[in-house]
Amino acid sequence: MSTVALVEESDATAEVAAIYADIRATFGMPFVPAMFKAIAHHPAYLKASWERVKVVMGPGLIDRKTKEMIAVAVSAANGCDYCVQAHTTALKGMGSKDAEIVELMAVVDLFSGFNKMLEGLQVMPDIGTTSRN
Repeated sequence: MSTVALVEESDATAEVAAIYADIRATFGMPFVPAMFKAIAHHPAYLKASWERVKVVMGPGLIDRKTKEMIAVAVSAANGCDYCVQAHTTALKGMGSKDAEIVELMAVVDLFSGFNKMLEGLQVMPDIGTTSRN
């Protein structure tokens, strides 16, 4: 359950309603995701956040599917169920099958474990550095 009430489309100010319309159009969805409804209490922040989404997740040097995979991996590592669900759904909409998603999570598992092991052991980097210990 959200700790704040969601700003429903029927209750949105004109400014928020315009952003909501852009979100629906950009995502091709008939509704506005709850994430945006939660932050709509602060319209300037909603606008800035939505602009960041469009810039970062839009066309660039990295293809959209790879960006969605990164989003799933980071979300899983950070423990964000909402984001894992949202970005896994996006991947499935792009044709990802369960086996591909499990393989993605296997990479997350592998490197989460290695990261914690190396962090705990305080092993100094020796790859990609100019000096070797």
